[in-house]
Amino acid sequence: MVTREYRTAKEIIGPLVLVDGVEGVTYGELTDIKLSDGSVRRGRVLEVNKDKAVVQVFEGTSGLSPEDITVKFLGKGIELGVSLDMLGRVFDGFGRPIDEGPEIIPEKWLNINGNPMNPYSRDYPNEFIQTGISTIDLLNTLVRGQKLPFFSASGLPHSRMAAQVARQAKVLKTGEKFAVVFAAMGITFEESSFFIEDFRRTGALERAVLFMNLADDPAIERISVPRLALTTAEYLAYEKDMHVLVILTDLTNYCEALREISAARKEVPGRRGYPGYLYTDLSTIYERAGRIKGKGGSITQLPVLTMPEDDKTHPIPDLTGYITEGQIIMSRSLHAQGVYPPVDVLPSLSRLKDKGIGEGKTRADHANVMNQLYSAYARGKNAKELAVVLGESALSDIDLLYVKFADAFEDRFIRQGEDENRTIEESLAIGWDLLGMLPKGELKRVRDEFIEKYYPKKD
Repeated sequence: MVTREYRTAKEIIGPLVLVDGVEGVTYGELTDIKLSDGSVRRGRVLEVNKDKAVVQVFEGTSGLSPEDITVKFLGKGIELGVSLDMLGRVFDGFGRPIDEGPEIIPEKWLNINGNPMNPYSRDYPNEFIQTGISTIDLLNTLVRGQKLPFFSASGLPHSRMAAQVARQAKVLKTGEKFAVVFAAMGITFEESSFFIEDFRRTGALERAVLFMNLADDPAIERISVPRLALTTAEYLAYEKDMHVLVILTDLTNYCEALREISAARKEVPGRRGYPGYLYTDLSTIYERAGRIKGKGGSITQLPVLTMPEDDKTHPIPDLTGYITEGQIIMSRSLHAQGVYPPVDVLPSLSRLKDKGIGEGKTRADHANVMNQLYSAYARGKNAKELAVVLGESALSDIDLLYVKFADAFEDRFIRQGEDENRTIEESLAIGWDLLGMLPKGELKRVRDEFIEKYYPKKD
């Protein structure tokens, strides 16, 4: 490893330092920036053009002047020391322990950018993960190796829901090792305390690794947080054969940090000021989920992002939807009615749900119940909208029954307690109980054998 020092800093713009007359510097290389008082700040090379290098300073550039600093290029990228001892620990956005525990003694050092996964070596996601939340497990099933984002908005309880999934998620096969890697970006101190205390209170911390980046931490630190989390997940999954659930919240704060750095570099902006490479950058995070042939472990991602102005066409949710396999969308109207978790069932989608359900995975009637519940709820919502325009007198008796079904579906199926961990059998039982409100002749998406076996017997 060759280190080189330069006192040729020419300009400081925002979090960036322009260094002149450099040789052999590479993109992503780490730097030490020494101040005249002897203190050191860390940085990373963002751009190299001939003998000029642009360095982003992690701790910010306040108090720096070009003539007073020495930039030392370290000849390596950002690396994370990984070990099984990371389980049960809390780290900051640089991978340093913040839980008053001992320093981690690394088993090995890994570059946080990871290695590209050969598409040929990818294994197809096809195994069910139980989250304990009915709207996910039954209607938008999470499959091992999938990336399934939560599309939320400011003021909605996505943090509580993410914590609930982190606590409750498990693989149904016994004896398989399961871990959660939780990364929070740009959150408040109160949110950070909530997550840490919730993990400790429920005992979930024992199988979890937490990375916390607060709102008052350097924005540049947010760029590395998801990569630190995914590097940890790759180590646990592909070297320790664990099934890892990675929860990233909030990706919107990550994208805002990316926009801030792009503006400081004077790059030509894309949609709404975000850099033109936002899609590519997000894909380097999302595509690190998956399963590898011949490896026992897997990485499943649940990214959480808040949609600015509740706009699904905003660049962040829009581009995320192109890369990921579906989305769980939160509803502001359900939240206003006091329904938790306020999952908007109709526009939500898991594109891999059919691969993770059925006999031997969940239950043979799962697909039929899912399709019938979705269809009946959609018809009930349409009837309610018609009643608003034409009045209830315009609805037929069967339409009124579907309206009653839609209300019961929201109250009994979507609504559940924050500590209520439903098994897939319990979710199916609630589904069948609701379908019992409809005449058997209306269950056109359920096979007769399942109706005979599970349809509630009327007194």
